Amino acid sequence: MPSCGNCDQFVTQRYVDVFAPGDADTVRVCPNCEDLVRAGNDVRDARSKRQ
Repeated sequence: MPSCGNCDQFVTQRYVDVFAPGDADTVRVCPNCEDLVRAGNDVRDARSKRQ
């Protein structure tokens, strides 16, 4: 069962297929992460909290 590499929340395999880099088996950040966001091919600190 795939999970987020940052917060350990469950993510679907489809989400991993779309947003994981290369052949990774998990994502580095998910929509539930309030402190990080995807920025192109990288992950960065969020500038503001998500609501």
